[in-house]
Amino acid sequence: MKLIHVGTGQVIAQQVSIAQTFFKRLKGLMFTRELPQGHALHLTPCRSIHTFFMNYSIDVLYLNEQWRIVYTEEHVAPRKFGKQCPEAISVVELTAGSIQHYGLEVEDELLFVKE
Repeated sequence: MKLIHVGTGQVIAQQVSIAQTFFKRLKGLMFTRELPQGHALHLTPCRSIHTFFMNYSIDVLYLNEQWRIVYTEEHVAPRKFGKQCPEAISVVELTAGSIQHYGLEVEDELLFVKE
C-alpha cells in the first residue's frame, strides 16, 4: 500500500505496513533497527504512540476519519511518549525528517492506495 498527499500528489511512502490488531499495534516498530526511507507504519485504531525499545527517531502523523492530518510530531526520540490526540483515529509513523521533507501540515489530506 502507498501513502499519497492528496494536495500535491506526492508519494509519501511507497510501502505502508498496517497494524490493526492489538498485538501488532503494541509491537509497532519496537525492536526494529530502522524504518527504511519510503516505508511507513499505519496504526489503526490509534490515538497515541511511544518509542520505547526503539533505537531511532520517527515522525508521526495523527489522522482523523477523513485521513486529514490533525496533529504532527517531528523527530520523536527513542524512549518517549507521543501526544495523546483524541481527534485522531489512526497514526502513521514515518522516517524522521519526512514531515519537513514533504511539507506536511495539519489539515493536509492523505490517501492510502492499494497496489
